[in-house]
Amino acid sequence: MSENKETPEKTRERLKQEELKRNPTGNMNDAFKRSDTGNLADLVGSLSWKGFGILILVLIIGYVVVSLFFM
Repeated sequence: MSENKETPEKTRERLKQEELKRNPTGNMNDAFKRSDTGNLADLVGSLSWKGFGILILVLIIGYVVVSLFFM
């Protein structure tokens, strides 16, 4: 078995870093177009399923707390 196989997550990150090295002004363009770069798929890809579940719980609890105090 080969030990140098990359996981898909590491491959995506490596390709992203290579693209930033080749095109540094592309990052500035992406910052202006945040909807193209910051999406739910990137968030879920960077978190584990447990982390994403905790994020959902925090959002739900925050909504309940705000609705109790302000409504």
